[in-house]
Amino acid sequence: MRHTPEAARITLKSPQEIEKMRRAGRIVAEVLDVLVKAVEPGMRTRDLDTIARREIAARGGIPSFLGYLGYPACICTSLNEEIVHGIPGPRVLREGDVLSLDCGAIYEGYHGDSAVTIGIGAVSAVTRQLIDTTREALERGIAAAVPGARMGDVSYAIQSFVEARGMNVVREYVGHGIGREMHEEPAVPNYGTPNRGIQIRPGLALAIEPMVTLGDWHTQVAADGWTVSTLDGSLSAHFENSIIILEGGPEVLTSRG
Repeated sequence: MRHTPEAARITLKSPQEIEKMRRAGRIVAEVLDVLVKAVEPGMRTRDLDTIARREIAARGGIPSFLGYLGYPACICTSLNEEIVHGIPGPRVLREGDVLSLDCGAIYEGYHGDSAVTIGIGAVSAVTRQLIDTTREALERGIAAAVPGARMGDVSYAIQSFVEARGMNVVREYVGHGIGREMHEEPAVPNYGTPNRGIQIRPGLALAIEPMVTLGDWHTQVAADGWTVSTLDGSLSAHFENSIIILEGGPEVLTSRG
């Protein structure tokens, strides 16, 4: 989501709501597994959208993205310099491409949201480092999301790890709360200052999603009104998990095993 001022009301989830979110999260995780295994050079990105539509329905879910603010597909397929919101279509996947897959599903009115970035076939060492860094940044952000911590602790855990490796986090798009709506408060920036921001409490559901670039963090939106790319054309990667904060710490709702 684009970074906007935080609303005053933040909803904590009940045990009954958490169970429904667990189911939505499992649907998303399973569908992403199917998509990752299906990817191969020569495929068109719209082929992946067809698979996602079928697999979400087979699990009793509804695509979160389809029709959201007019979005025309079930998943986002962002390639190379594209950061997020790439629309599946006729584009062919080629050896060496970097592909980010973002998937959302609704189960009994509750959302799950997750993203993964993969290399198509053989990729360069620096590309692999970008992907690995973004994945670990997500893990570090989740690990920081414990009861009593502040949102700035989560943001700083991501930013400091990424920047120590000579890369940058996107600042114009951030993570978000999740539940009955795909995008709820609070915003979850991938940059920030420790011990600042809202306090993290049990029942808070978040979609944490570092977006990392090899170059500058500034972005641009394509003529389609959706696809967000790096302004300087540098490669980007994106990982996301939906989590729920419990008394003992964060539980990943979209874990892929």
